[in-house]
Amino acid sequence: MSRTTATVAASLPDHWEQLVTTALLGTDRRTPPGVAPGPQTPSDLLDAAAAATVRRRAGLCPARPAERLRPAPEDPRPPLPHAAARRLAALLADRPGASGGRRGAAPDLMELLPQWLQAANARGYAAPPQALPALLDAARGRTDLRPAALRFAGPRALWLARLNPDWRFALRAAPGGGPSAPGLRDPQGIRRLWQEGLFAERVTLLTALRSRDAAAARALLEETWATERAEDRLMFLDSLRAGLAPDDETFLERALADRSRNVRETAAELLSALPASALAARMAARAAACVAMDRTRDVPTIVVEAPHECDAAMERDGVVAKAPAGRGERSWWLGQLVEAAPLGTWPGRLGGRTPEEIVALPVADGWQGELHAAWCRAAVRQRDAAWSRALLGEPSAPEAGGPGAVSLAERARLLAALDAGERAAWVAGFIETHGLSEAFQLLGVCAVPWDPPLGRAVVDALNIARDAGSYPWSFSGVMGLAERCLDPSEASRLDALLAIPDEPEDAAPGAGSYWSEAFQRLVTTLRLRGAMLAELTPGEPAP
Repeated sequence: MSRTTATVAASLPDHWEQLVTTALLGTDRRTPPGVAPGPQTPSDLLDAAAAATVRRRAGLCPARPAERLRPAPEDPRPPLPHAAARRLAALLADRPGASGGRRGAAPDLMELLPQWLQAANARGYAAPPQALPALLDAARGRTDLRPAALRFAGPRALWLARLNPDWRFALRAAPGGGPSAPGLRDPQGIRRLWQEGLFAERVTLLTALRSRDAAAARALLEETWATERAEDRLMFLDSLRAGLAPDDETFLERALADRSRNVRETAAELLSALPASALAARMAARAAACVAMDRTRDVPTIVVEAPHECDAAMERDGVVAKAPAGRGERSWWLGQLVEAAPLGTWPGRLGGRTPEEIVALPVADGWQGELHAAWCRAAVRQRDAAWSRALLGEPSAPEAGGPGAVSLAERARLLAALDAGERAAWVAGFIETHGLSEAFQLLGVCAVPWDPPLGRAVVDALNIARDAGSYPWSFSGVMGLAERCLDPSEASRLDALLAIPDEPEDAAPGAGSYWSEAFQRLVTTLRLRGAMLAELTPGEPAP
């Protein structure tokens, strides 16, 4: 330290904040404390700051040492085979290209990651420790990956997430991820977290407990129900969808009197999904009073007399009184009543007929669309396969909407009530009749990998579209689904489609080369998926 510095240090107290302010304003506008103005003032300011810095550092008391970091927990699951670990690293390293446009023939590796994670989880493997940061980064950017990624990452991912704020989503998404989350066999810890935890922690706790002990989760919710905020009550009530059972009826009936309209509507929706509930019986009586069979006509016909009013009892049971814009009140009320009534009401009310026979009956006075649409919603809500099958009709039927479904979105929801094999067979028949232009939504509800008849129907329809010179880019969505959903064993059958076809005169320019490129990508992706599965199965040779 220079003589000037020593002099200033001896004469000045430690006015650190004033020195900082003077440095920001400039010595021509403010003179440092204890320094005479003049040409040496800037140098004196720096000397004073240096002396104050030494004082501050010398006088700093050592902080208490932080608690030593505990080691990450062990993962008892078997390690990945080496080939599968290398494949995972390649999948995690792939990133979508910044520029859009043509994809080329290379597979989209990031789109294969969900299937890889599903297969690895099914086999019970543990994630390689060195892959955990990249796996958490991928799950952070894609919420659809999180359940499978966190299950595969295991307990060490939660350990890492507590050290990096960017990965805190894992603590909220994984049951038991919170820093003080109790085990599900710790009643006192569960009650303490339920009463003192943050909202996200409480939702996670309730969801995890509901999946293992539905009655205990409901009892926990009942303890604090009266003191919860309306928006919280709605979220907690929604968690009862998992494992919904007749034992929940008493609690849900009380929720029908809730102060919040949204809570009342959700409670009514859940009760209507319980066919034996008192609400379902009340709705059945109201709906049956509106729909009857007229046997005086030449052909038995369904007649409808929609409600003339929405009384207080109907509103308590979840019927919304105010109709949307452009919708008649009476048809709006009728649709809600029929939707909430158990589907088992109708065979006895309409002459002992089966669902197929009921759907085929004529409906008088133009009420068919409203009545069938309500039955569609009821079949989806109650997951009734017989009614879903009847409302879907035959896949080869010429009408695009079927006997009851009025849109492809409704058909997709009805298909979800059928078992996987029947669903795939129905969609395959639809594609054989109507082609692929309207099949994208329907394919999305089919189990992966697609059953062979469905896979063949998709490939045959793509081949027909190619040979017809159809505009190829309109099939890119279906082609992307095929890459992820076709059985990998179909790859060898597609080799004949790799050549560039002769383009008809009216074909889109460049269509032939695009189709060839798309089929090359499809075949390459299927073979890659086959190799991925083989790498996860020790002793099975890669295709």
